[in-house]
Amino acid sequence: MKIDFKSVLNRANEYKPAISRFLRDMIAIPSESCQEEKVIQRIKQEMETVGFDRVDIDPMGNVLGYIGNGRQLIAMDAHVDTVGVGDQAQWDYDPYQGYEDDEVIVGRGASDQEGGMAAMVYAGKIIKDLHLEDDYTLLITGTVQEEDCDGLCWQYIINESKIRPEFVVSTEPTSCRIYRGQRGRMEIKVATGGVSGHGSAPERGDNAIFKMAPILNELQVLNTRLKEDDFLGKGTLTVSEIFSSSPSRCAVADGCWISIDRRLTAGETGETALQQIRDLPVVKEAGAQVVMYTYDRPSYTGLVYATDSYFPAWTLKEKHPACQTLVAGYQNLFGEDPVVDKWTFSTNGVAITGMSGIPCIGFGPGHEDQAHAPNEKTWKSELVQAAALYAVIPAMYVDQFTGN
Repeated sequence: MKIDFKSVLNRANEYKPAISRFLRDMIAIPSESCQEEKVIQRIKQEMETVGFDRVDIDPMGNVLGYIGNGRQLIAMDAHVDTVGVGDQAQWDYDPYQGYEDDEVIVGRGASDQEGGMAAMVYAGKIIKDLHLEDDYTLLITGTVQEEDCDGLCWQYIINESKIRPEFVVSTEPTSCRIYRGQRGRMEIKVATGGVSGHGSAPERGDNAIFKMAPILNELQVLNTRLKEDDFLGKGTLTVSEIFSSSPSRCAVADGCWISIDRRLTAGETGETALQQIRDLPVVKEAGAQVVMYTYDRPSYTGLVYATDSYFPAWTLKEKHPACQTLVAGYQNLFGEDPVVDKWTFSTNGVAITGMSGIPCIGFGPGHEDQAHAPNEKTWKSELVQAAALYAVIPAMYVDQFTGN
């Protein structure tokens, strides 16, 4: 198929006001993890309005919009849940009513990552307008619970709905760069036990918080010794939470536990990360328990799809056809070479590629440093760029790499 790239880019620019309106509509609907029902319904409505061939909502609550019915199944994904707003006093604008001018849109979810969703839906309209359908089926997903448990939605899509695309484009924010990997992560719990006693005679008890203190120091040292990869970077850990239990404020603590955010670089596994902590002499001396958290919150539909809180690292080779398709599409649309890099944070790619081996490649409007930040914003020019590139990816891939 011969693609008129100028026409695609012109059409994306024409739809800039519509993309912006749709994004602001989504931002205006609070949609924290497990509370996405209303924004999912709004996305379904927009997909149907612009002419998607089929729109479904699966039992977990993900919205799945289809264009075409060709042999090659290609998917594009945006999670549509957001984190909370945090301290609203740090916002210059209402996080949900937001703000808009000629260049930016401000509001919770603007970059992370409802902007990607808006651009994808209008890429579908561009495909329909310019008759870019070919021997492919394009699946555009608006997925839930990613902020709570990245990849859980795609574990369900792949394992329960039995959907396996040839590759998936993640539209998480990349500043309109092409990202081909990320470190993994896991959530670890370390717990110490003690014996309570009256606070006036602490020697009668065994303080679980004091047992935790040297463990905290050794974890800080362990972070400096973790493995490094030339592309993905260094594995890291940080203590993100600390809790304790005690009969009262006037008693010796009988329990203490911490949460660890562990980032995994290439070659690191969940079991090796746990064992590194278990092997610390202070952990052994304290008799501390080291385990992986599990996630089992119900989705907004009530479905519980429990999983370990382990999300493996993944990369896609630069020579992979999916990566080459995005690079060629970018060059044809924008007349320059793209930056090819990686995410710092985690995405649904942990399940798509890390767990299931389906190639994943990233390109999204918005910037990583806007994620979870007050005054979160995205750029209209990037929404346009993203919509244009998403519109040409399927046909380019089919033409170049499937022999059609």
